[in-house]
Formats: sequence, C-alpha cells, structure tokens
Amino acid sequence: MAVAPGRPKRRTRQVAEAGAASASLSESRLHALAAERLAIEGVSHEIDGGRFAAKVVAGRAFTLEADIFSDGHDSIDAAIQIGSRGGAVSEHPMEFVVNDRWQVELTLPEAGMAEFTLIAWRDLFATWRKEVTKKHAAGQDISLELEEGRQLLDAALKEGRAAREEKEQLKALLKDDKGLMKPAGPDSNAARFARLGAPEVLALMRRIGPRTNLTRYKTLPLHVDREAAEFSAWYELMPRSQSGDPARHGTFDDVIARLPYVRDLGFDVLYFPPIHPIGKTNRKGRNNSLTPTEGDPGSPYAIGSPDGGHDALHPELGSFEDFKRLMDAAREHGLEIALDFAIQCSPDHPWIREHPEWFDWRPDGTIKFAENPPKKYEDIVNVHFYRGALPSLWYALRDVVLFWVRHGVRIFRVDNPHTKPFPFWEWMIAEVREVDPGVIFLAEAFTRPKVMKRLGKVGYAQSYSYFTWRNEKWELEEYLTELTTTESRHVMRPNFFVNTPDINPKYLQTGGRAGHRVRLALAATLGGNYGVYSGFEICEATPVPGKEEYLDSEKYEIRAWDMDRPGHIKDDIRLLNRLRREHPALQQFTNLTFYHAGNEQVLAYGKQAGDDFLLFHVNLDPHNVQSFQFEVPLWEFGLPDDASVEVRDLIHGNRFTWHGKSQWLEMDPETRPYAIWQLFAPGAPR
Repeated sequence: MAVAPGRPKRRTRQVAEAGAASASLSESRLHALAAERLAIEGVSHEIDGGRFAAKVVAGRAFTLEADIFSDGHDSIDAAIQIGSRGGAVSEHPMEFVVNDRWQVELTLPEAGMAEFTLIAWRDLFATWRKEVTKKHAAGQDISLELEEGRQLLDAALKEGRAAREEKEQLKALLKDDKGLMKPAGPDSNAARFARLGAPEVLALMRRIGPRTNLTRYKTLPLHVDREAAEFSAWYELMPRSQSGDPARHGTFDDVIARLPYVRDLGFDVLYFPPIHPIGKTNRKGRNNSLTPTEGDPGSPYAIGSPDGGHDALHPELGSFEDFKRLMDAAREHGLEIALDFAIQCSPDHPWIREHPEWFDWRPDGTIKFAENPPKKYEDIVNVHFYRGALPSLWYALRDVVLFWVRHGVRIFRVDNPHTKPFPFWEWMIAEVREVDPGVIFLAEAFTRPKVMKRLGKVGYAQSYSYFTWRNEKWELEEYLTELTTTESRHVMRPNFFVNTPDINPKYLQTGGRAGHRVRLALAATLGGNYGVYSGFEICEATPVPGKEEYLDSEKYEIRAWDMDRPGHIKDDIRLLNRLRREHPALQQFTNLTFYHAGNEQVLAYGKQAGDDFLLFHVNLDPHNVQSFQFEVPLWEFGLPDDASVEVRDLIHGNRFTWHGKSQWLEMDPETRPYAIWQLFAPGAPR
C-alpha cells in the first residue's frame, strides 16, 4: 500500500514528542520520590487512609505511634505537627521505641476537630556525633570530622528555624571552638569534641538543625471529644413512671424529685426515652397489645400527635419552662440529661401531613407502617432519606437536634441508627459539632460488627455493644481484646448497658440477685462508659415467657417501683461508681489486661493508670461457689515471682501483703461475686 508523503516525518515527530513528555513525567516522578526518602507508615490513628477521624479526649493524654525508618545507618528524627482545624499548629518531637516504632504522648486541650501530620528527616548532626565518638574512642585523628561538625553548626545558623537565644548559643559555641583550634593536636581535638559533641548541643541541634531529606506524611483528621464521651455512668428512666402512682402520669417535677436518688447512686448521665407527644392511631396497649384500653399511654417511640412532633414535649410531662427547670436542677445535682433521638413517627405526626414525600406509601394509598419481619410496629411509620426527602428531611432532622442543643441538651442516644444512611449521619453529626463540638451521640445499634464500627467512624462517640450477651469467660476475653487492642479502639467506644427497656437478658432472668451483681461489676469496671435501666437495682427481671423482654414493660404502661424492696443492689452500685470516680485506672477503657485464674468460671483482669493498679476477680457463675488459684501480676512491677506486694481490698478497706505470684481464693456469689484489689508497687504512694 502506498504511503502518503510526509507521514513518516509526522510519526517521527509524534514519537519524539511522546518521548519528551514521557521523559518529563519520569523526571517529575523521580524528584517526587527522591524527596520522600524516609518511610512513614503504620500510623496508629490513621483510619481508612485518613477517610475518617480517630477519636481522642480533650485534657487526657494519648499515645500516637508510627513506623518510621530510612535506608542505611544514618540517625533519623521525627515529629508530629498538630493543631485545631484551621488554627495554629504546634510541633512535638517523637521518641524512638523499638523496631523502627516511634511514639509521642500528647494532650489536646479542647473538644473539636484537629489535624495532624508526621514529619521525619535524616539528622546529620546526630549521625556525625555517633561516628566521631567511635573514631575518637579508637584513637583516630578527628581533625577533619571536627570541621564537618562546625559546618553542620554553621548550617543550623542559616537554617532559619533557630530562635534568637538559640542562635546566640550556636555563635558562642563556634567562637569557643575557634579558640581551641590552635594549637592543633589530640588534646585540642578532644577538647573541641567535648564541646561540639556535648549532649546539650545534640539536643539543641535536634530542635534547630538541618532536616535533610525531610519527608512529610499526609494530613490526617482527629476528633477531640470531651471527657463524657469516654467516661460516663448512665441511668435510664421513664419520666412518666416517676409519680409513684401507676394511675398518675409523671411530670418533669416528679423527675426533679428523683434527681437526688440518681446522684446518690453515683450516676452522672440521666437518660430519657422520647419525651415527645404520643400518637393515638394504632396505639399499643399493655405488653405491646393491639387492643389498648382508654387509659393506656402508648409507646413513647410512637412520636407525634396534633400537639407536635420531635420538637415538642408530651403535654402531660410539662411545659418548656418545666423542662428548663429540670435541666437546671439536674446540673445542680451534677447530672447531665441525655435525650432519645428516634427518627420515626406515629401516623399522627404533623410531618405526614406537611411532608408526605418523606414517607413510603402503599399502592392503595395507605402509609406503610414500620416492620422488621416478622415483627410489626403498627403505631409507627418510618421516613425515607432519598427521593423527595433529599435534602429537606436531612435539614429538618439536623434542626431537631440543634433545637434541643439550644435547650441545653448535649447528649443524644439515637434509636436504631444502623437503619438510616451512613452519609446522613456523617453530615448531620458534623453539622451539629460545628455548632457545639461537645455534643455526644450514642448509637443504639445492636447489629453487625462492621456496621457498628462504621457508625463510630462517621461520628458516633459511643455505641451499644455485644457486651449484653457476652457471659462466658472466653467470649468476654475475646470480645474485650478486640475492642481494646484493634483499630476499633480508635473509632468505637462501647457503652456497656446491662439492660434496656427492650432487652431483659436471659442471664439476668435466671441469675437472680447474684447475676445482677456480676453484670454490674463487669460493666462498671470493664467499660469506660456503662449504663443501667431503672429497675436493675432491684433486680427486676420478670420476662415475657420465652423472650428477652420485660413483662408489663414501661414502654406500654406507667409503673411505680419500690426501690427499697428486699434484695436490691444499690450499695453495689454506689460502691462501684465511687471507685470509678476515685481511681484513674477505671476512667480509661483500653488499659485492660486479662490475667490467669485457674477456673473457667472466674474472669481475672487488671487496669492501670500511672501508679494506680487495680486487679479484679469476678465469679461468672451466679449459682455456685467457685475456688481458684490465680497469679499476682508481679511482673507488671518488675518484681520476681517470689516477691511480695502490698494489697488493699477496695471492698472492705483492709490492707495485707501477698507473698509470691501464686495465690488462692474462694468466691461465693451469694456473699460477693466480685473482688477488687489495689496493688502497690514498691515505693508507690499508699
């Protein structure tokens, strides 16, 4: 086939241009890679490549780690640069640990969004000092090496990072060194090296010396919560059941009268199920009956009536003036009020009339009520989040939360968040935190592990967990190890609720008073956050036959309780909440270590914060006495197996000494199914 004249020249020119472009791209790639000579990887607080923020707590120290290394044998150094988003950035040196692992301990003062990055560089002065030290010790001439050291100091003067005082130090050092240069010889070299290589000079150069091959990691987000996100004790009650008379609907004033009781038990968060108007259409009767009587109050989760919706109060509870009085009284008692945010509506909710596009409708024109087959919830309907509901519903729900924030509420327990879109939660929580970074969201999500973890990633500060159903020793150890040692510890803070209005666990149904004490001790000492639902303290556990539900549940009727009835465990609750307040070791979650106890019915574990070291033994069998041999963790104090350690029994207050690693104990669940010991290291304050 004939070739058109000139085509080979055009092809040659195209090939040449392509080659030049490729060469330019290659050179660009070369310089980019060459600039990042050091390796920074395995960053402890990096979640999904920086897509989500890890969580820390304002005012509480945390340790951030990373693998940092380079080729060859040169000394390297590293630092973290951190600050509030859009604010000032501070730099903190990192310290080498072992096996190329570096770490830094930090404390951030305020709640809000922060950002950080890691930087690393070759420290030529540290490398110089290390090598010259070896040469000098071997008796070699180090005259040229000393000149190299002077040049490194001079470069630091020109680097521009030295403060005025630091510059003066360098100038004085160089001036003194010049005076020692003559007469030259071993003695003067030794004197010069003693000055140039002094530890204080090394520390100075670490701060201000040249950062050769400076490598910068990507910027990562960090969410800083207030302390209540990590450490809190919740008490849940139904406000309408606080009158003391099942024939009279409780009010906010009745709740105010109960505040001293809740605070006396040692709780710091008082949580209410929904307090909004309750619909009448398809209202549920007692025990979830479909045939209510005239006086049945209905489920508080059937939100909405002609009296209003999610931004209204149930009229029988009181007015907003009454609610404000309750909020003020709670604050005076050291309690914070948490509200339920349940995104569902009764068929009488004003939104159905005002925004029909937010709901699903059946082919016959009727609204579709909520279902979780085979369960049916005839008294509520769900919104949908897309189609005609985007974005108007998203704004409305955000504004509901901000409405209650303006009324002083900063903690929200969210009902079934796993049935709503992840993007909505990520957007909404971020919007609320821009208004108040201290707002806390608790996810009531008993669902698949990865879904629960994702909710933590998108912004939930706390989450319900599988603790409620972890009863055996092996499964408690396995589950708690996962929560405290894997990536979960940075994104999902569990709240160990022992029971809820919806969940009456079989362990409590069959474990009696001892079983309630076991689960209380585990929740309060294993978890930074834990909670109980009213009635737990009197060991109320009467079930709907064959179900993990409460018979005659407060969800469907008003109850009156005798909180002093025989067999209550209020003293246990007071004790455990007092110890939680007094001991820093109990105010953290990830400082948990399991220890050996020679009995599969006994869980042994410890928690430590500084000098505060606590050891726990819990008899998981609520019906039988268990005896066992256990190990005293002497190795945690650097002590040999035959050493002695001073012990205080935190339940009874007596002090004694354990001699040797192996000890024996018997625990009767009827007497006390748990033991708590404080161990004192030699020389530690008593």
